[in-house]
Amino acid sequence: MKIGLAGTGRMGAAMAGRLLGLGHEVGVWNRTVEKTTALAAAGAKVAATPASLVNESELVLTILTDAAAVRAAYLGRDGLLAGNVAGKLFVEMSTVRPESQRALAAEVVKQGAAMIDCPVGGTIGPARDGKLLGFVGGAAADVARAQPVLDQLCRRVEHVGPVGAGVSLKLAINLPLLVFWQAFSEALLLCKSLDVEPARLMDIFADTSGGPNVLKVRGSMIAAALGGRETGSVTFDVDSIRKDLRTMLEEAGALGVTLPVAARALECYDDASRAGLGGEDGAMLPVRRVQGARK
Repeated sequence: MKIGLAGTGRMGAAMAGRLLGLGHEVGVWNRTVEKTTALAAAGAKVAATPASLVNESELVLTILTDAAAVRAAYLGRDGLLAGNVAGKLFVEMSTVRPESQRALAAEVVKQGAAMIDCPVGGTIGPARDGKLLGFVGGAAADVARAQPVLDQLCRRVEHVGPVGAGVSLKLAINLPLLVFWQAFSEALLLCKSLDVEPARLMDIFADTSGGPNVLKVRGSMIAAALGGRETGSVTFDVDSIRKDLRTMLEEAGALGVTLPVAARALECYDDASRAGLGGEDGAMLPVRRVQGARK
């Protein structure tokens, strides 16, 4: 297919690379054009504007920073909806409020196109390997149109309701993980007096009833960092975590419920960002807390 992808940050670039590797014709657009350079070298066509991206695509995926960036990409001057959109399908994959997705979908429909929301669970590695989790909201017929491509990006695709339902589930899925990194920071502080090798400690935690799947995947990276070794590139940084937690709290307020644990976790991440850790991987937060406690 001719697939357009708007938003070539870490996740968008990984997904575009995956699609290129599967033989699709991939066009990309990003507000900061330098972030498209590697994809252009891999064979992607770089669009000058979102509108021109749409004009050259059969299906358009968008994965952007926040609601403001999404609206600007779709509704701004030379935005996606300024292109030839009639009959085309948009797959909006950003982690924003459900009401934002519903409002955007209404604008898309006015232009004779269709939209589903499909935020994904997973990081850069799963995105490159087609092993993400897709949480989809939209009309059944529109989801069916996108399914072949979603199946190439995701190991599991769950259609959970109308537009907005996908991101509702994504926010819920992310909450325990984001709270976990703070809780794990505190757990490691209780272990700081122990003379236990970091890799062994991670293995013990991962094998307990409180050890989530993420420790099985990221535990070795945390152990390496605790041992002073290189850990690789950032996948989900502290400032992005703060954005997601704020979005969760805003959505909770709209639903008339409270999220006290998430609210307190956000305060801790805010503290970490003020301490200069905003660009660090969230999984490094426990490491930095332990290292700080040792000083």
